[in-house]
Amino acid sequence: MDTLRAGVVAVQGDVSEHADAIERAAEAHGVTAEIVEIRRAGLVPDCDVLLMPGGESTTISRLLEREGIDDEIEAHVDAGKPVLATCAGLIVASSDAKDDRVETLDLVDVTVDRNAFGRQVDSFEAPLDVEGLDSPFPAVFIRAPLIDDVGDDVEVLAEWDGNPVAVRAGPVVGTSFHPELTPDSRIHDLAFFDELEVEAQA
Repeated sequence: MDTLRAGVVAVQGDVSEHADAIERAAEAHGVTAEIVEIRRAGLVPDCDVLLMPGGESTTISRLLEREGIDDEIEAHVDAGKPVLATCAGLIVASSDAKDDRVETLDLVDVTVDRNAFGRQVDSFEAPLDVEGLDSPFPAVFIRAPLIDDVGDDVEVLAEWDGNPVAVRAGPVVGTSFHPELTPDSRIHDLAFFDELEVEAQA
């Protein structure tokens, strides 16, 4: 693969930071990343990988449904294509957000509490041991959701203070934190290139 078509759901959230992280991860693998900002239906089916950034989960879920992007994301996952869902993206990707205002996509069998780590002023950075990484990742938590229940088919990749904060379910990796807010692109590498390499070897 010489070019990776990477879709970033851009209805809300920090799109450019994730685009930069995907490009860095792709470059490390000798691949060029073509970034596609997803604001309407019809773009997701042509993407190799997909990223669901943070933002406001109720707004994101409403816009995904209104634009018909939600069904395309579900089809992307059903086809075994990688997804990275971060912070509010994880809430939308979950099976239960404990909030009727959020129409979750049920991509990851986890229950989450929105903003459980506190308000914006309670944001913090922590060195996180992540399964598959050989040194701690500088995780940035901003109004982060808490994963408080994990399904049998979900692998916990990292915990903080006894709570899961990074998980994998099939081709989907979800994090409570914002991996794009550091120059370290290893979470994007873990989510996308590990999956693509496994697929290439199959």
